[in-house]
Amino acid sequence: MEHVPTPSSTVGPFLHLGLTEKHSLTEVAPPAVEGRHIVLRCRILDADGAPVNDAMIEIWQADAQGRYRHPDDPRVNECDPRFLGFGRAATDEEGCCEFRTIMPGVVPAPNGTSQAPHISLAIYSRGILLQLYTRIYFAGDPANEQDPVLVLVPKERRSTLMAVADSSHAGRWLFDIRMRGENETVFFDV
Repeated sequence: MEHVPTPSSTVGPFLHLGLTEKHSLTEVAPPAVEGRHIVLRCRILDADGAPVNDAMIEIWQADAQGRYRHPDDPRVNECDPRFLGFGRAATDEEGCCEFRTIMPGVVPAPNGTSQAPHISLAIYSRGILLQLYTRIYFAGDPANEQDPVLVLVPKERRSTLMAVADSSHAGRWLFDIRMRGENETVFFDV
């Protein structure tokens, strides 16, 4: 008997029909929001290095002062109401999507430590039943060396979590997500 995938066994086209066609949100920080404005370009590649053109990425992040626009952040009332802190976009034919946002600030961590500026990311795609979670750090940021999450990642794998500045486009950062294979991105359990 042939197995025909159902909505419960594959993401299929449903995420595009239900989420990205009507509910994409790529401007996380409108121009009036305080902070260093950046463009974050994400690209998803499969195990063979081919673009994944039917995925969706969600991001969430702190503002420039390290505050989340979330009720669990005790400083939520200090956030700029124009800063969304959340974005969602589908990948294009090249496996890419872009977000207009700001560089996040240092975030307080437990025990009085700090987390380096980072953006949290969830990936929804064909072939995976539950979303995958990872983080985007920014290459060259000195706070990376002390980040309590990043230091748990083996040194030889940390580069998979680094966005790099685009030398051909000022203010743009590039982040490749490799789903499998050589240089597979580090994914986290949440």
